Amino acid sequence: MRVKVEAFKGWLRLRWSHAGERYCLSLGLPDGLVNRSVATAKAAIIEGDLATENFDLSLTKYRLQKQVSASSMTVIELVERFTEHKSKTVYKRTLSKLKALHKPIDEFFGSKPAASITEDDAEDFRIWLSKRLKPATVKERVVNLNACWKWAIKQKLLTINPWSEVSSRVKVPPTQKPKPFTQEIPAIVSAFRQSRHYCHYADFLEFRFGCRCRIEEAIGLRWRHVSEDCSQIWIGEAVSRGKLRKTTKTNRARQFKLTPRLQQMLLSRRPANYQPDDLVFPAPRGGTIDDDAFSQRAWKQILQQTGIEHRVFNSARHTFVSHALQKLEPMKVAELAGHNQETLFKHYASHIGAASLPDIFHM
Repeated sequence: MRVKVEAFKGWLRLRWSHAGERYCLSLGLPDGLVNRSVATAKAAIIEGDLATENFDLSLTKYRLQKQVSASSMTVIELVERFTEHKSKTVYKRTLSKLKALHKPIDEFFGSKPAASITEDDAEDFRIWLSKRLKPATVKERVVNLNACWKWAIKQKLLTINPWSEVSSRVKVPPTQKPKPFTQEIPAIVSAFRQSRHYCHYADFLEFRFGCRCRIEEAIGLRWRHVSEDCSQIWIGEAVSRGKLRKTTKTNRARQFKLTPRLQQMLLSRRPANYQPDDLVFPAPRGGTIDDDAFSQRAWKQILQQTGIEHRVFNSARHTFVSHALQKLEPMKVAELAGHNQETLFKHYASHIGAASLPDIFHM
């Protein structure tokens, strides 16, 4: 993967593509022989990280760092440092939420030092955000800022946290839980199998409907995680941020049996010359499936085509867990799904009912 050094209006910047996305990083350096050498060195670092799957999606690692004392560090500089710190451990969606803080923080606080932020300033920011975002998003932003200041205090960059009480003032109205799929499942799977553009995803989709794992766990499933007869799978890894392989969301491994239907599906799709580290469900052109692109294109189009009410792709997991509660003890369902029981009942138990399911769910 090549990173291009170019000049734009007399200033140097880097441009490249990764995982279907284009990136542009301004270096803040005027074009010149010496600065070109600096830019080329930065480009080499990015290329190396892309080749070794250590790419920093926040781009903080690749910006020219200014030496900033703790007392003069601005709010945006602190948040960027926190984002860089978290980028090594969090999932892609969590990192996106942290990065979403950068623009409003920069707009509202400007060059104000982080150490000078009071609880009144934090409250003003909450009110300002509330005029632009939904309550749930505002609360999410404030909770992340609270975590940022806690981290800064632990790192001895700050001494006071003005955000600790602000999040409790954000009142989030209750929302309706997603409706699980029932008899629509065969129609959705069939539509994928018959689709000229999206038939590649049909097995992946059926596995998601009939299995207990999270999206990132299914995407990261390797053949060495599947038993020889394909009757059991081990879930202990996940793929996030495009290609980064890490532990599961709860840092717990799970092993469980598959339904006969899923067992036969895996047996039929396993290549004769497979390698243990090969992905069970690779993307059409190889590599890992991009779940965001899948949700926005394939999933959305197939639901429209079949005339089925749109629900987020994660409803596939919601469907399995909700209906599993009709047949198994809650403790067993929590174990299979990788939840604690409190989380299980909070998010899934509201849909326990008598709805019948296709045989994909027979346990």
